[in-house]
Amino acid sequence: MTRQAEDRQLPQAKNEDVEFSEQLADSDDREAAKRAAEADARQEGV
Repeated sequence: MTRQAEDRQLPQAKNEDVEFSEQLADSDDREAAKRAAEADARQEGV
C-alpha cells in the first residue's frame, strides 16, 4: 500500500475526550483552545 493510500485510511479525530476547565485555564490553555478551534475550522473548510 502506498503512503497516499495509507493516509486516506487514517481516522480524523475531533472532539477528543479532553477535560478543560475555563476556571483553571491560564493564558496558554486559552491560546491552545483558540488555535485548536481555528485548526478545526480550517479542516472543515469553514
